[in-house]
This record gives sequence, C-alpha cells and structure tokens, in this order.
Amino acid sequence: MDILVSTSWLAGQLGESDLRIVDASLFLPGDPRDPRAEFEQAHIPGSGFLDLPSLCDADDPRPGMLPSDEYMTERCRALGIDNNSRIVVYDNSPTHSAARGWWMMRLYGVGASASILDGGMPKWLAEGRPVESGWPVVPRGNAVARRAEGQVRTKEDLLANLQGGPAQIVDARSAARFSGEDKEPRPGMASGHIPGSRNIPSSTLFKSDNSMKTGDELRRLFADAGVDFDRPVITSCGSGVTAAILLAGLEILGKTDVTLYDGSWSEWGLDPATPKAVGLA
Repeated sequence: MDILVSTSWLAGQLGESDLRIVDASLFLPGDPRDPRAEFEQAHIPGSGFLDLPSLCDADDPRPGMLPSDEYMTERCRALGIDNNSRIVVYDNSPTHSAARGWWMMRLYGVGASASILDGGMPKWLAEGRPVESGWPVVPRGNAVARRAEGQVRTKEDLLANLQGGPAQIVDARSAARFSGEDKEPRPGMASGHIPGSRNIPSSTLFKSDNSMKTGDELRRLFADAGVDFDRPVITSCGSGVTAAILLAGLEILGKTDVTLYDGSWSEWGLDPATPKAVGLA
C-alpha cells in the first residue's frame, strides 16, 4: 500500500479480514482533550486504540522514547495485528500523530504494510462516514516486532554530524519554538534549535481539509526551507512525534535516505552541554 490512503479507499475496505485500523491520536501536554475518551465515544468501525502516549520505554526519562521489541509486539498483538495485516493508522489530533504510529509500525516491521489515513478522523467525519462507539473486542494477533537497524538517530549521531557530517537536520516544530522566541513547555529546557538545522513546521504540510500536501506543493516547502535533496536528512521535533510527518513527506517525494532523531529537542534542549542556536537562520 502507499504511504497515504484516502478516506474513500478505506471506506471500501471496511470489514476485510486482513485490514487493521489503528487510532494513534495524541495530544500535547496541557491539552485537556482525552484521546482514550474520544475513541470510546466515536471511532472508525473496526479500529483499535494504539494508546500512542504509553507506547514507549517507561524506564527512559526522556519522553516518548521507542519501546522494546517485546513491548511493541505485545501491543500489536492486543490490537489483533497479524504478520500479514494491512495496517491503516489515523488520528483525530492537531499534531497529526498518525505519522508517528505509521513510522513505528514500519520501523518494527509489523504487518505486511502500513499506511496513514489521509485527512484522518476530521476528514472522515466531515464526509459523513460511519463511526462506532465503545471498545471493540478482537482476537489476538500474531505480529512480531523487531526494530530495524540504522533508522533511528541518537544525540551522539547528531553531535558527530555537526563535525562535518553529510546529513541535514530538519526540525518540525513551530517557527517560534525553533527560533527561541517561544519558551519550551518542559521545565528546564533551553529554547532554540540544533545549529545548522532547517525549520519546516509540520502544520504547513497539511491542507485545509486535513489531508497532506503532495507533489510540487509539498516539494516547494522543503525547497523553500533550503533542504538539499542530494544530502541525507535527519528529522527532529519536540519529542519525535511530528518529526515523523516530515519523514513521511520526504518519502512521499521519493527521498528514502531519511532517518529520525527520537530524542529530539526534549533530549537536546535539556542537555546543557549540547550546542544551541537561536533565530530563524
């Protein structure tokens, strides 16, 4: 399947035995919305709740760091995901967190394929498509999660890259956070960005109907930010969620040498020893 699938395509696939639909809604700290309660009230028929905020390494003090293979396996099996499942991930969140869920499914090699529902729940609802409430009961799946090597970058990787490495860093946070104009939401965290990085706020990748920009419209965002398509790219953000949107966008454009810095600014900005820059340049 493609990275993006349409609402009309998904509507025609509902009920297929190998299809698994997953709600990966996540809200930023301080947002009063409750993704679990919203899922229980209304979700796409047949979907399961990924509970993305808890799908992490609970022993790591950095927020939202990737879980172990065993934990990822258990969560996917509880959602009824099999080794041959076609997985569609969606969200109902302004952070467009489905991209993180999609990236994780692919990173761990879960199922036969994984895609993002283009437009997510907002577009699905706007089109008057069916929803159901409550908590679905699904038979356990047999998926096995094994995290791929070389797809996740560490602080040490980025520090080494600053010493003349080939990769460009592209930051998905808002321009005000990237520049340091806005203070970071977490106590003790510095403002600004990793030196030399480019800024493309993840929100700019979406149209008014919540679907993702594609083609020349999408490519222009990266070109205007000065992203060199001949160099590898490392995507970053606040805590590794919206960085996945940039990664998906680049892959939609055919660029495959893209990796993600999972610690992102939540790690970099809290370390007094890491170099930091302010301003938009």
